[in-house]
Amino acid sequence: MLCLGIESTAHTFGIGIIDDKGKVLANEKSTFTTDKGGIHPRKAVEHHLLFYEFVLERALKAAKVKPKDVDLVAFSQGPGLGGCLRVGAAAARAISTICKVPLVGVNHCIAHIEIGKQTSGFKDPITLYVSGANTQILAYAAGRYRVFGETLDVGVGNFLDSFGRSLGLGFPAGPKIEELARKGKKYIELPYTIKGMDFAFSGIQTKLDNLAKSGKYTKEDLCYSAQETVFAIMTEATERAIAHINKKEILLTGGVAANKRLAAMLERMSKDRNVKFAVVPFPLACDNGVMIAWQGIIEHKAGRSHKIEETRIDQKWRTDEVDIPYIKSE
Repeated sequence: MLCLGIESTAHTFGIGIIDDKGKVLANEKSTFTTDKGGIHPRKAVEHHLLFYEFVLERALKAAKVKPKDVDLVAFSQGPGLGGCLRVGAAAARAISTICKVPLVGVNHCIAHIEIGKQTSGFKDPITLYVSGANTQILAYAAGRYRVFGETLDVGVGNFLDSFGRSLGLGFPAGPKIEELARKGKKYIELPYTIKGMDFAFSGIQTKLDNLAKSGKYTKEDLCYSAQETVFAIMTEATERAIAHINKKEILLTGGVAANKRLAAMLERMSKDRNVKFAVVPFPLACDNGVMIAWQGIIEHKAGRSHKIEETRIDQKWRTDEVDIPYIKSE
């Protein structure tokens, strides 16, 4: 079985093709970026509309298949930016209708978990999912992926992008902040906001913005301090979750999973607690069509598919609202 997956929740329009054995045939995408400022939803929608056909052609060419060879179409049904989600949904409906194959709308966040389990071989991990809008500590329990901890305000990716704007770094800012942080030498004390396994970043962001405006500190030291503080908070919350629910695996996924400092902190904590740790490879950890396609295969095998009228997007579709019929509880 071949599934074509479409990802369009935010700044990335991606199309992936994968078979039911987990073999990736194509992982093509185009990402909306800026030299300064953040993501503008309307411009992101224009980007997706402009590059849809180009990305589709590249994916089919990379996979060496034709549309008639596709057996299933999956797409990100939510959560995400409404206009961006609608572009992907419309494309998926069109391909499904033309090729006369089943259509599955999937939860973007759960797709991140399942592709991580596929790449790592983990069976029952705690997942730290770190992206632009989402920052959650997730684990399976009683028929759903439950949220054991999460941001109370903004996702860590959006936090980094907002901080990056105050430094004039453009979008996305995360990789640029990581690069500057490696050159930082002085730690600047920042608010440390954690409540059990939940955490907040807006106070840290306000403090950083004020420090940046003061002109008293270098960009390198500000970036270093921001990373050390925020990543320590998430690592502490993940450690509390491990202690609380006694899992034996930790999985790191999402676009911010590419940050080597965050991975190093979690790896050290995992080693200290004698649990396994894995990071999803970046091409599959960032937003991509392959994870959507893989989730489509999993759900289709579990008997799930959608009629066209059931494919309305859901911008606020939470991870813990989705029933998981394909995992059998012991």
